[in-house]
Amino acid sequence: MPPSPAPVDSIHWRSLVAAMAAIGAVGIAIGLGLPLLSIIMEKRGISSTLIGLNSAMAGVAAMVSAPFTTKLAHRFGTSNIMVAAIVLAAASSLGFYYVQNFLLWFPLRIVFHGATTMLFILSEFWINAAAPPRRRGLVLGIYATVLALGFANGPLLFSLLGSDGPLPFAVGAVIILVAAVPILFARRESPTIDEKPELHFMRYVFLVPTATAAVFVFGAVEVGGLSLFPIYATRTGFTESQAALLLTVMGVGNFLFQIPLGMLSDHMKDRRTLLSIMACVGLAGAAALPLLSENWVLMAVVLLFWGGCVSGLYTVGLSHLGSRLTGADLAAANAAFVFCYAVGTVAGPQAIGAAMDIAGLDGFAWAIVFFFGLYVALSLARMVFRPKRT
Repeated sequence: MPPSPAPVDSIHWRSLVAAMAAIGAVGIAIGLGLPLLSIIMEKRGISSTLIGLNSAMAGVAAMVSAPFTTKLAHRFGTSNIMVAAIVLAAASSLGFYYVQNFLLWFPLRIVFHGATTMLFILSEFWINAAAPPRRRGLVLGIYATVLALGFANGPLLFSLLGSDGPLPFAVGAVIILVAAVPILFARRESPTIDEKPELHFMRYVFLVPTATAAVFVFGAVEVGGLSLFPIYATRTGFTESQAALLLTVMGVGNFLFQIPLGMLSDHMKDRRTLLSIMACVGLAGAAALPLLSENWVLMAVVLLFWGGCVSGLYTVGLSHLGSRLTGADLAAANAAFVFCYAVGTVAGPQAIGAAMDIAGLDGFAWAIVFFFGLYVALSLARMVFRPKRT
């Protein structure tokens, strides 16, 4: 007997609260931990090169842990692996305070970011599995907004707690551990992976290329752009405070646009169309940057919409992924999705930085244009040549 159509639009709130609590805690912990660790390393006299190398372990950890996450969830259960990852993340965050040997911070970084990567993958899998198909974009828009709030509150906590003593580390660990409570309450509703994924992990990278390429571009532009935009803005003549405010404007765009973009995606027959439109906006906004260098207000307006569209690549890309796959394949594809994001976070800063060294100040904009141009070409080609498939 076919299932009743009534539950199609029902939302499993307990599941969504559990998964979003986990991801919100991860956002706060990362937002608190990144500036905290950098400041402590600076105080200890660690060189900028080593600080950057230690920070890069986040991307390495994500790429290493992503391929194994689905296998672990298949063997031990989704909620069990999430709770284990929470414990590992909390313990390693405290470890940064108690471990004084800087070299040991490298494996600590790998443990911390490997654990948080697992939380990202399994939280997104849980949310995608629990979201009703007709409201998938809305639910993932809420998820992206919660994550953005987490990232925003992390630095705010850092400004209040400072970098001295064990308190900031303890607060970060407690925030992470609290996320285990809703997961334990909703553990019976966590999605099960009854069978192993049908394909090799890397095959999932290319199974839904419109989604995985979108998150690669998002990672490259978000991390590369945010890392180097203050340098770009100050070199164009803006003050440091003006550059910081422009970054804040981009963050506001990220926060404001995710739910509307998610809802819009729910009303489109093919989410690839929306992904292409947002990539075109990203390309146009990046190309316009050299023309806006003398007008702070106009640049702020452009960056408000630009920041929202760039972040929308993640939200809508994840929604597109969930609309195409289910079960073990969705879990594995989610891991590939996060893997591609991690690759982007490593490739973006390198490419944009090199472009600025080679082409001067405008290299910043042209490198970002290049990333978006590649994605627009890919997404349009997929819609033309494979209109009914991913």
